[in-house]
Amino acid sequence: MAESIDIRRKRLLYQARRRGTREADRLIGAFAERHLPAFGEAELDRFEALIAAPDGDLMDWLSGRRAPPEALRGPVLDLMIDFKKEIARL
Repeated sequence: MAESIDIRRKRLLYQARRRGTREADRLIGAFAERHLPAFGEAELDRFEALIAAPDGDLMDWLSGRRAPPEALRGPVLDLMIDFKKEIARL
C-alpha cells in the first residue's frame, strides 16, 4: 500500500529533525517544519534525496563550501540554501 502524503511528510519531518549532528538537526528540521506542509510529491522526492546525503556533504552544499552533485540541484536545494542564509541573518 502506498504511503499517504501526510504520513510521508511526518516521516520526512522526523528524519529531518534527527540527522545526527546538532547543527543539521536544527537547520534541516526548521526548514522541514516550515516548508514540508506545502510540498507536493515532486518536492518531497527531491527533499528526501537531499536528506539521504551525509550531514557533512549536505551542510557543505548549503553553505557553499562545495557544489552539490548535478542530480541534486534544483528548486528544493535552492530553497534550503536561501533558508540557511535567512537563518544566518537572525
